[in-house]
Amino acid sequence: MSKIARGNEASRSPLAGTIQRDVTWGDCDPAGIIYYPTYFRWIDAGTWNLFFLAGLTPASLRAEFPGMDMPAVSSSLEFRNPAPFGAKAEVRSRVEHWGGKSFRVSHEIVRADGAQLAVGIETRAWVENTPGVGLRAQAIPESLKRRFFQPG
Repeated sequence: MSKIARGNEASRSPLAGTIQRDVTWGDCDPAGIIYYPTYFRWIDAGTWNLFFLAGLTPASLRAEFPGMDMPAVSSSLEFRNPAPFGAKAEVRSRVEHWGGKSFRVSHEIVRADGAQLAVGIETRAWVENTPGVGLRAQAIPESLKRRFFQPG
């Protein structure tokens, strides 16, 4: 079971997003085993979908927080079931934990018949890209975190 980050109001629930995916011919082998790069593309899309739902596109994110970025610093997936060519899948994502300078997104990928295909975790850092210095982790603004909670 996922946790809500400490310090959040009990009356608010974390924003959750879903995206639909079709398993295409190039996504899996003949046994229905989805190639791992496909899953990582899907979870990246799931994270960005959460930002879109929170009202943040890449352009608006950079306009509001100039010089900031959120590279993935860690990701893992546990594969559970196959999904052959033609299957329908849903990627379910939510921010599971807000840290000071990083956040963790949980992802569940489920086949249309309810079978869990994979579960994963992705950690992203909140960094500033300074010319001549490079990437340096910065504190995640509270105003950003609040966008990922909705009234309960």
